[in-house]
Amino acid sequence: MAKTEKSFARNFTGCLTCVQVLNIMVLLGFMLNYALRVNLTIAIVEMIYDEADNHTAVAHLTNLTDHVNVTQHPEHIEQTRYHWDTKQKNHLLGCFFWGYVLTELPGGRLAEIIGARRVFGYSTLLASVLTLLSPAAAAAGFGWIVALRVALGFLLGVTWPAILPMASKWIPPMDRSKFMSNMMASSLGAAITMPVCGFLIAHFGWESAFYFTGIIGVMWSVAWFAVVYDSPAQHPRISDAERNYLLKALPQDNNTKGHMPAPWRAMLRSAPVWAIIITHGASVFGYFTVVNQLPSYIESILHFNIKHNGLLSSLPYLGKYLCALASSVLADSLRRSGRLSTTAARKLFTGFAVGLPGVMMIVQAFLGHDRVWSIAIFTLALTINGAVTAGYLGNGLDIAPNFSGTIFGMANTLSSFGGWLSTFMVGELTHENNTYEQWQIVFYILAGTYLLGALCFVTLGSGELQPWNSPAPASAATKQEEELLNEPLQPPQQLHNKV
Repeated sequence: MAKTEKSFARNFTGCLTCVQVLNIMVLLGFMLNYALRVNLTIAIVEMIYDEADNHTAVAHLTNLTDHVNVTQHPEHIEQTRYHWDTKQKNHLLGCFFWGYVLTELPGGRLAEIIGARRVFGYSTLLASVLTLLSPAAAAAGFGWIVALRVALGFLLGVTWPAILPMASKWIPPMDRSKFMSNMMASSLGAAITMPVCGFLIAHFGWESAFYFTGIIGVMWSVAWFAVVYDSPAQHPRISDAERNYLLKALPQDNNTKGHMPAPWRAMLRSAPVWAIIITHGASVFGYFTVVNQLPSYIESILHFNIKHNGLLSSLPYLGKYLCALASSVLADSLRRSGRLSTTAARKLFTGFAVGLPGVMMIVQAFLGHDRVWSIAIFTLALTINGAVTAGYLGNGLDIAPNFSGTIFGMANTLSSFGGWLSTFMVGELTHENNTYEQWQIVFYILAGTYLLGALCFVTLGSGELQPWNSPAPASAATKQEEELLNEPLQPPQQLHNKV
């Protein structure tokens, strides 16, 4: 056996490279990220006792599990239920974002300073422990479960911006779009969590949704710390061939220098940075509006409850992930072959992923009264939006890999406010006047928001490395580093990332 083959045999699986293991762990991590969020939206159906109609919760839960042929009903299970009113229910579902919005920017910056391994790993581990404590918190009182959900949002808020600094150390520039598609596995996680937790609740009670996702989270966290490290230089089991390839392909920080101070003034005056922030805010605003309001619209306007078919309600999430993966592979291939520059690829796929849903919202304003057209347009719009992974989503790694976490944290902070704003907007427009004409106004606002975001990035976006990414004056080494980042790099066949 050759030396290289012996080195690979010491890896986690004996046949995967460390980059491939990282891809798998990040994909599973973001699936878990959303599982820890949406478990409450499923469990709360059975947590609340409805004196007027004790069978309402059973009917809703059955809707979630129709496609897995669940026949045992929760009324046969003895479990604690709480007398929370509708206001308390919405309060509990929304309080997650109170903590979430606070740690977006600090999370990205912290990952740049102490490393994404600890930030992403410990935040997920602690969030999983809190999830396991959720039934106990609910039993202690409504205030306790609200506080727990705020803390959960506080912890999970750091995860999304934290992963970009790790990508800057592990993923070659021409493979980064594909790596960013792993973040869209959050949609896949939501699609899987809904039917699985629905099945568990139907057989074991609502507490099982929290215990199941919490235990999975703890297990993932242990595996994360065992197989993932902040850089190739720190990994104790990486082969010499893979380490040397990655160290050559990616500039690695000298640990003796300490972390770089963030160039706040330069970032805030950078047009490409604002292109990312504005476009991300517009895209997520549209996403949250469609996802959160789709069931209400279909039930109240089309008089059809999408939850009656669990598979149908999962299609937008599944479609978004598949589109994210396909578009990312295509974008990396076009960039690697030289057919598209990084700037052209980012603008092209952002225009497609954010602009086309805007056009589809205009169509929805005219055809939204039709049941089939509405579901098809909503599903297709969310599916197409998955292509943002090949567009602006990883653009911070192109323009400033040293501060990619900070840039994404800035963008995600704005988008978190957008999640609340979308709910407020629809509530104000449809309050006491829930008609199709009022929903047309919502669709026009969404269309304008999507198109504005696409236009902003196409106009101001860039894929070029920004001069403020490195505080040192331009030198021969710096210029050589920039050329390396922008040139296609063909890895050895045995090291090619196929994940």
